[in-house]
Amino acid sequence: VGLTAAVTADPETKERRLEAGAMVLADRGLVCVDEFDKMGENDRVAIHEAMEQQTVTIAKAGIHASLNARCSVLAAANPVYGQYDRKRRIQENIGLPDSLLSRFDLLFVVLDQMDPENDRRIAAHVIRGHRYQNAQGVVGHESDYDEDDDDSSDEEEESDDAVKAHTIWTRSRYDSNNLSAVRAGAEDDDPHSDDVLQHEFLRKYLHFAKTRMKPVLTEEARECIAGRYAEMRSRQDERTLPVTARSLETIIRLASAHAKARLSNVVEADPDVAAAMDILSFALYHENNKVVENPNDPASALGQKRQLEEPDLNGASDLEEHDAKRQCVEDADAPSVPEEYTLAEMKKAVYTEVCKSLEDSVTIDHICVHIEDRALVSQAIQSLENEMRIMFSEGEVYLVDG
Repeated sequence: VGLTAAVTADPETKERRLEAGAMVLADRGLVCVDEFDKMGENDRVAIHEAMEQQTVTIAKAGIHASLNARCSVLAAANPVYGQYDRKRRIQENIGLPDSLLSRFDLLFVVLDQMDPENDRRIAAHVIRGHRYQNAQGVVGHESDYDEDDDDSSDEEEESDDAVKAHTIWTRSRYDSNNLSAVRAGAEDDDPHSDDVLQHEFLRKYLHFAKTRMKPVLTEEARECIAGRYAEMRSRQDERTLPVTARSLETIIRLASAHAKARLSNVVEADPDVAAAMDILSFALYHENNKVVENPNDPASALGQKRQLEEPDLNGASDLEEHDAKRQCVEDADAPSVPEEYTLAEMKKAVYTEVCKSLEDSVTIDHICVHIEDRALVSQAIQSLENEMRIMFSEGEVYLVDG
């Protein structure tokens, strides 16, 4: 049948009938597609409508129908050259048409880097999944299986329900000893710090958030989204995916999803829009805006460690980039030193602040307040005005649209 839908012949009556594909069957849910790059040409054409209009239209063998395909698509594809080529654009590595790629909200590149520490961590994760056996002797941890998969008796199910009625936690497959290094020196009074949430509770939570929460954008959130979208448009180049109007819809969807996840009926600039922009910035520019505020905080230290391990897709040396980021972490506690800005860097900083502003204009005294060389700031503003990117009048800086 494929991803969308197809008209087939009944083997007994030989009558034509309509059969739904994976995206139609996953209506109001999630469809996962592996080997997305090996999709047939017919499915590739039909999936455009399904991802854009959330419907599948069939007009074959006298059957005319429009089926709902309101689902999220999680797809995985391999590079066309067998290995990701960092000297080429993302579109050239994936081998899918731009019209189809632009319909995905987020695009992440996962590189196979030869790192002994990372390889050992992956191997430990895979082996850990084979070290357990559930009550039926099936390999895996008890948290990997649903209650419906168990063939236990009614008495055992009643006893289990009585116990689980008072808790939403289940034992994690990870040993607490493995996390001792990360939690060293931290006070942990939570008895469920090493546990994970039950599948049943997560299903109910997600169902409640999706059906009951209908968040709306506040005025502050709308202004923030418009400003950040204009900033992304000014930053795009040939090495990143094109930033189009679909990217604006992506920000709205991600911010609304974040508001639903925290059970809020209001989409706010902080934290909803900020979280959406962090995810989108990482997908577009491979930037991680999370910084370590407290080096003694194990959670922050772990997040910074993951930031250091992110791949560099711009052709720079991984070792040099890794050392540079590590140096930034080591110098986090050092006193800040005034940075020497060039005119080009100052122009970029000024234009970014003007785009981020929620007001119609920004006072020149409030632009790059951390820069002591105000003459350089004035020179950057004058240069941007000559390029017709901003307008400066009576001490106020205005953003020029278009």
